[in-house]
Amino acid sequence: MDMLEDESLLKSRTGQGPEPSPGAARPAWATAVLATVLIFTTVVDVLGNLLVILSVLRNRKLRNAGNVFVVSLAFADLVVAFYPYPLVLYAIFHDGWSLGDTQCKVSGFLMGLSVIGSIFNITGIAINRYCYICQNFSYDRLYSYRNTLLLVALIWLLTVLAIVPNFFVGSLQYDPRVYSCTFAQTVSATYTITVVVVHFFVPIAVVTFCYLRIWIMVIQVRRKVKSEVRPRIKPSDLRNFITMFVVFVLFAICWAPLNFIGLAVAVNPEEVAPHIPEWLFVVSYFMAYFNSCLNAIIYGLLNQNFRREYKRIVMSMWKPQLFFQETSRGGH
Repeated sequence: MDMLEDESLLKSRTGQGPEPSPGAARPAWATAVLATVLIFTTVVDVLGNLLVILSVLRNRKLRNAGNVFVVSLAFADLVVAFYPYPLVLYAIFHDGWSLGDTQCKVSGFLMGLSVIGSIFNITGIAINRYCYICQNFSYDRLYSYRNTLLLVALIWLLTVLAIVPNFFVGSLQYDPRVYSCTFAQTVSATYTITVVVVHFFVPIAVVTFCYLRIWIMVIQVRRKVKSEVRPRIKPSDLRNFITMFVVFVLFAICWAPLNFIGLAVAVNPEEVAPHIPEWLFVVSYFMAYFNSCLNAIIYGLLNQNFRREYKRIVMSMWKPQLFFQETSRGGH
């Protein structure tokens, strides 16, 4: 009997069998809320980010170096909507993971690909905006079509390299608290600290530096400080910068709780991990998941060029011929 119990426990930890289910202790309404949030996130993620990609492809003026990173970021957000999120929903509806260890590892890998790809692309966008506004004289040389594509390829190469160590550490596991195959914070304290610092705090520091420099320049231009040696910032440039700044701020807000929890747990797993309330851990995870659907909404609310293109694409559902009419009006 003891051998059967040990085998069952082993299978539950590897995603090969029934696991300790949170359903018995978690109210039905809480599970329903999690499912509703994830369904909403998935639907808006798919529709919104497809609109972003189609808008850039259709609108000639939107096809610039900066928006290549925006398309790459939209792709990163789409990755989770097409595979990991549906599997999480499946686990919620079946009150546990029953899809096997391979599916679990693939789901965890794609989840990591999306998360790290997002933060690296946001960092790439911030550096691009910094060069465009603060280093305008060298922007065209730095961000030629070829160089931009190489930079995006480098971002995704670094993203894949950043995820591969998870397979050696064994940190991609099913967590019944969030119904997800994801990064296990308690597997290795050293590795968890490295992940949080390298994949979150360092990129956040780089993005913060870039945007602070841009804000300083914006203030200088507004106050006409050294305006004779500084290029004037066009209103469209300012609106585009504010849009991407909001994208960054919301990403930081949505992902900060989970990363701070991970850092706290890694510093002292035995003492801290048991004292993290389950509700706080679950809320931090689903806040992070929710972020994947926000960017497309932000573009539509704050960038009139994307907003107009959204409307044209939606209208083409009733008049299909409009979809094949490339838009040439727009802005940087």
